[in-house]
Amino acid sequence: MLLKEVELFSSKKDLFNFFLFISFILTYSLLIEYHNYKQLTQFDSALVDATVIKQYIKTKMSKKGKLRTYQVLKLKSDNSFIFYTIANKKLRDIKGKKVELELSLKEITFYQYMTTLFGYSRILHIEEIPSLKQKLNSFIENSHTNKDITSIYQALYTATPLTKELQQIFSTLGISHLLAISGFHLGVLSGVLFFLLKYPYKFLQNRYFPYRNSTSELFLMLAFVLFLYLIFLDSPPSLVRSFVMLVIGFSLYDRGLTVISMQTLLLTVIVILAFTPRFFFSLGFWLSVSGVFYIFLFLIHFKLISKVWQFILIPIWVYIMMLPHSLFIFENFSIYHPFSIILTSLFTLFYPLSIFFHIIGFGNIFDSLLLWLLNFGGEGVTIGLNIYFEIIFVLFSFLAIFYKRAVYILIIYSFFIFLYAIFNNLLNY
Repeated sequence: MLLKEVELFSSKKDLFNFFLFISFILTYSLLIEYHNYKQLTQFDSALVDATVIKQYIKTKMSKKGKLRTYQVLKLKSDNSFIFYTIANKKLRDIKGKKVELELSLKEITFYQYMTTLFGYSRILHIEEIPSLKQKLNSFIENSHTNKDITSIYQALYTATPLTKELQQIFSTLGISHLLAISGFHLGVLSGVLFFLLKYPYKFLQNRYFPYRNSTSELFLMLAFVLFLYLIFLDSPPSLVRSFVMLVIGFSLYDRGLTVISMQTLLLTVIVILAFTPRFFFSLGFWLSVSGVFYIFLFLIHFKLISKVWQFILIPIWVYIMMLPHSLFIFENFSIYHPFSIILTSLFTLFYPLSIFFHIIGFGNIFDSLLLWLLNFGGEGVTIGLNIYFEIIFVLFSFLAIFYKRAVYILIIYSFFIFLYAIFNNLLNY
């Protein structure tokens, strides 16, 4: 069946009804969040059940001129709000564990509640029974002798946050997106799962139910498995974006509508933000959206070139288009940064192979290669991008949706930023 250029909404009435529905969902979602906020701030302190996301030592000079060492905890509550607190430096490692604590809050605004907040706390209880994610992290840890390598695989499989040092290294190498589970990982997993499910299903279908729609049912099975994985990872914003887009994209494809369009991306963003307005403040969510935006931009304006050239050029295109955002946000660059294009392509093979080798007991097969890669991450420099350059780039990105000339301006603009980053790196090398 050929895809047709058909509008998602056939009339203004359909469009109005959609936005009316979305407005209702958004209002209801915000009311729930506000109710939870009022419950949390009803008294000076509140009992909170949360999961420890990060835990690290920090040393700070006190007002009296003495060095003070303590631990910083980043937690996610069962109501999904993120908060920081501090603990005694002697507190044992409780990353990934569920805790009950008494959280003291003073004059917390609703905006802070929706983004991140800080409060002093007293830990009342630590859940000692390991969760499924903790068991998987322990399995990964037993497969490796190096803590950094363990952290990398835990980030890849269970969305466990990396240490600040490792984040810096991967940002310098330009491959932070490979360690943050997103649509790229979901795409690889989808391909592997589809291959594993297709032939057993085809065998059963040919023998017992030849009348059923194999494409739709395979997708439902695939989506169910991916949904369980999404829940297991506690719904990281970038993965939620990719999963919802996968479902919406298949629904459009199944009805003969065009999938590769900015309308599809916009629909995905609107639906997600209506149900989870907290994602509006998530950097990971917007970076994920930006990556898809530039892929769609390429496929819309250069759809006539061959599939082979599209496969070759898209990684280069996404790299050069995301570079201004990367420099503006992370400010890290190295002479090895451009090689992230090749590493991103190789990751398509590395990711499923690493999973397979962990399953059969050879999880450390790539350890020496990863350690070799980490050595290059410390040779970067800080190269910030002025906010006005970022604003100009964003404006031309939106103009490029409608005008192809704006696409060429984007390419030239990004290329000069790339040369600027290379030049500054060589000066500081």
